[in-house]
Amino acid sequence: MRHVHVRRAGAVALLGLAAATHAQTSLWPLDADKVTAAIPGIPAGVGWPSPPLGDGPFLIESLRPEHRNLRVVVVARGLEQPWSIAFLPDGDMLVTERPGRLRLIHDGVLAPAPVRGVPGVRAGGLQGLMDVALHPRFAENRWVYLSYHRPDGEDAGETRLARGRWESGALVDVRDIFATGATGTEGSRIGFAADGKLHMTVSAPGVGPAVLRSQDPQDYAGKTIRLNDDGTIPRDNPFVNDSRYLPAIYTLGHRNGHSMTLNPWTNELWVTEQGPNGGDEINVLRPGGNYGWPLVSHGRVYSGQAISPNPTLEGTVPPLVYWVPSIAVTGMTFYQGDVFTAWRRSAFVGGLREGEVPRTGQLQRIEFNDRWEEIRREPMLRELKQRIRDVREGPDGLLYVLTAEVDGAVLRIEPAG
Repeated sequence: MRHVHVRRAGAVALLGLAAATHAQTSLWPLDADKVTAAIPGIPAGVGWPSPPLGDGPFLIESLRPEHRNLRVVVVARGLEQPWSIAFLPDGDMLVTERPGRLRLIHDGVLAPAPVRGVPGVRAGGLQGLMDVALHPRFAENRWVYLSYHRPDGEDAGETRLARGRWESGALVDVRDIFATGATGTEGSRIGFAADGKLHMTVSAPGVGPAVLRSQDPQDYAGKTIRLNDDGTIPRDNPFVNDSRYLPAIYTLGHRNGHSMTLNPWTNELWVTEQGPNGGDEINVLRPGGNYGWPLVSHGRVYSGQAISPNPTLEGTVPPLVYWVPSIAVTGMTFYQGDVFTAWRRSAFVGGLREGEVPRTGQLQRIEFNDRWEEIRREPMLRELKQRIRDVREGPDGLLYVLTAEVDGAVLRIEPAG
């Protein structure tokens, strides 16, 4: 395996480059000053907040004639920056709010009080309470997992993984089962692989010199990690016997991961990843793979320059799908149900805005052929002008969508008529 030299603060750090194919390939020496000079902070954007969401239902149309006429129903509102949904076996929903609350929607009604037992959260900037996921054997053990930013100093929050047991409408025996040590990070998502191992995204800072952390094998920022369900490290992790790497690292070279979704047809984990202005991605995780950020990107910085002269590079894993311009891609689900049969095998992804233009939030349906090559993308819900944070298939075979607003809502997409 070859290596990349990174000059940082006058020192040279040796970074291992692990491709999914473990190809014997080298990258040019990475000069931190040259790389980060093209990655400034985010300039002031256009201040145009999303309009209030109406009462609904809203009638929309889809490309597929089998599901042409659809209705969007407001299930619940009054959620502050909702981030993630998990369905309990009885059909009730757990919804995270980024400021640090877990909410229960019971029989279609939002419970007025937050769920008890959530650990203290550092909420600010792009940090807070992130994902919620149930153990694959939840019916037996009642385990609920939360990824969140734990307060750490005045301006930092450490990405952590907590686990508690669902009991009588509350979380009990809650404790952190994995501490990444990574502060100043952004989004985080949780997902279970087909073998039952837990995977989590740990995002890197999106701009500035700290983006180089994605390539640092001694930093969990900009990585996906793989754990046993109790937070311990599996013995067969790709770098567990390589002292140059932190042992929970599964893949590296990521920017800001916003989903961790099992493809039920391939048993692969798919991750949506936000680029800057262009370069959003869907990546299929390969053990030990380096996904290239910030050495490789289809994106541009917010002021217009290309992130990298190389949209692809030997030794890194290319994205399966990418967006130029970005839609600020967020949560993802695969449709498997019996209600929208023509949508089976489609991936649905949320988006906060397109091309840095406010009021362009949307849901996209991505259709694939039998080889998982993209056929088309269908934008949906743009007429609502809401930022979309997450999408999940419910146990009833309908799609449930979160709007990423201060006055956020849960929406349900169902057949009209």
